[in-house]
Amino acid sequence: MTTTDREVRRRHRVLTVVVCGVLLGVVDLLLQRSLPYPWANLANSSAVWAVGAFAIGWWLRADWRRSVFAGIVLLVVAVEAYYLAAVVLMNDSAQNLWSPTTIAWLFFGVLAGAFFGAAGGLSHHGQPRLRAIAMAMPGAVLLAEAATLVKRGAEPGRGSHYRTDSLQTAVIEAVLGVTLILLVARTNRVRLQAIAAATVLALLGFAAYTIAGFGS
Repeated sequence: MTTTDREVRRRHRVLTVVVCGVLLGVVDLLLQRSLPYPWANLANSSAVWAVGAFAIGWWLRADWRRSVFAGIVLLVVAVEAYYLAAVVLMNDSAQNLWSPTTIAWLFFGVLAGAFFGAAGGLSHHGQPRLRAIAMAMPGAVLLAEAATLVKRGAEPGRGSHYRTDSLQTAVIEAVLGVTLILLVARTNRVRLQAIAAATVLALLGFAAYTIAGFGS
């Protein structure tokens, strides 16, 4: 492959990541408004967005640095695409594109994009134990958010519909989390290692969700 071919391929990959980011943001908004609960909660799930960053890193099959870059670009573009779509489709204020809430989500997008993009890349490379940990991350974040939803739904003062939706979404995310681990890992040994790692990571993720204020 010539230098020109590599450059063209690199540009195509960057364009693909940007397009995927736009689609993630726009489709997320549309699904939130069209899907019934509890499925609409998945469209509004930060864990699902983190899985998207993992998926783009996994798709690239690149080193962890490029995977980090791809994950960050995907989520940053998705955040702005989400709010821009709200401006166009729902007549929201254009100031939402740079509001404090948006800045906060961009910050979380950079963090999640870096961690989960890197995990997607490392799922193909590195030492076996590191690969198992990387493969565990998409499942772990879904399990962590599922636990957060259970905690939130059990809090006093929550309505019965809210509790039911939260519990149903938690079950869906837990099933998706375990399923992702089984699909990404290729052997039973790696699957067991990834599930063990996901258990620990999910506990850490639950703590992170709580500290960040997502648990209330």
